Amino acid sequence: MGTKQIAAILLIVVGLVSLLLGGISWTREETVLDIGPLKATTQERKTVPLPPIIGGLLLAGGVALLLIKKR
Repeated sequence: MGTKQIAAILLIVVGLVSLLLGGISWTREETVLDIGPLKATTQERKTVPLPPIIGGLLLAGGVALLLIKKR
């Protein structure tokens, strides 16, 4: 599998996630307090919103990369 195919698959996946979920989000866990056996953590949810037009363009670009023949 070449670099072009990997980039195309990555574009398709990001485009689908953007269209289906409205963006990319993740949860980050951070230790607030760590005293011996006592440990307190907090979770922070981050979201990068992606407009549907961007998702569509990413998806179309990935499909186009897959369909372009090798020279």
